[in-house]
Amino acid sequence: MPDASRKRLHRTTFIYWMLLFYIIAALAWWFISLEKQNKQIATLQYKSINIEKDSLSVSQLGDKISYIDKEAKRNTGKYLGEGIAFLILIFIGASFVYRSVRRQFNLQLQQQNFMMAVTHELKTPISVARLNLETLQKYTLDPEKQKKLIRITLDETARLNFLTNNILIVSQLEGNRNQAPKEDLDLSTLLKDCLKDFKNRYPDRLFNEEIEVDADVKGDPLLLQILTNNLLENAIKYSPKESPVTAVLKKYRSGIELQVKDEGPGIPENEKKKIFSKFYRIGNEATRKNQGTGLGLYLCRKIARDHNGDITVTNNEPKGSKFIVIFKQ
Repeated sequence: MPDASRKRLHRTTFIYWMLLFYIIAALAWWFISLEKQNKQIATLQYKSINIEKDSLSVSQLGDKISYIDKEAKRNTGKYLGEGIAFLILIFIGASFVYRSVRRQFNLQLQQQNFMMAVTHELKTPISVARLNLETLQKYTLDPEKQKKLIRITLDETARLNFLTNNILIVSQLEGNRNQAPKEDLDLSTLLKDCLKDFKNRYPDRLFNEEIEVDADVKGDPLLLQILTNNLLENAIKYSPKESPVTAVLKKYRSGIELQVKDEGPGIPENEKKKIFSKFYRIGNEATRKNQGTGLGLYLCRKIARDHNGDITVTNNEPKGSKFIVIFKQ
């Protein structure tokens, strides 16, 4: 967290606790004042009885004293009950405000990190593509080097297209502006096409596939392609170059299951639910090595739910992560 944001959070937290302490102290003072007033009233009523006791019988005197005692206890109970009720409401409201403020600060911080990540992710492929094109323009290179530069440029533009697609699709899905009609499609063919594209982009990486044929689903081809690409890109990004990325597609009576497995460091148990949140990324932003925007897995969950499915993550034995998307029939 940046120093300015940390200071602002500490200042806000300090003011919050000071106000809460003041409210509780005021409530306690209110109870003490009312209880003191209640005792003073009871004392005056006792003095009044002492003045009249010569004209009262023993039973009448006892009844009046008993009435004063009961009235004093009833008032004490009333003040105590109201105080406890107010205290409970104060704690509920304070808890809600505290969580809301913390959530807002975290969201603001995540948005700042997202903007920094997007800026970096956009500038890098643009800079690389521009440098390669300028090199091709200025120098006469042999055909092999030309092919290499062109391939790198195409890879960077594909990366740029991947990022912009994620941002645009998230905006459309959240604004309910993506109203493309769903169609019958073969998820087996779509997955094979995605793997073929990744094999071309990452010729030095090993991809394993276990794909059952004719896995038909009803959905948006573009969204399902983005979901698949995000899972494959995520597996490549967080696993060693020498380890394989495995894609599995299975058919069941109840639906279709898509798995993408890697042999990376894995995901801690307390992070497995958080990673599908918008802008959320594991680890410290200042020391993180892998770049990203925190939108990929959030988008995967949105797309899966939009297609009557859900996405989860489990451990891939003996190491790594396994993302599972189940499309229900």
